[in-house]
Amino acid sequence: MLKWIDSLDIAIALDEKYPDTDPQYVRFTDLHNWVCNLDDFEDTPENSSEKILEAIQMAWIEEREE
Repeated sequence: MLKWIDSLDIAIALDEKYPDTDPQYVRFTDLHNWVCNLDDFEDTPENSSEKILEAIQMAWIEEREE
């Protein structure tokens, strides 16, 4: 079960689900929708913020670079 605070785990899940997407160019509105639609995601959509989405995006970029 993923929550908004699980930025690294969310980033890994997004990288697996969207392998051909460059996370650097993902809009926060799309990122929010993609996170909310992950199979293991169980948190309130309204609990996200720009800071949380930015942390997820940065973790996804770092995950992609590894």
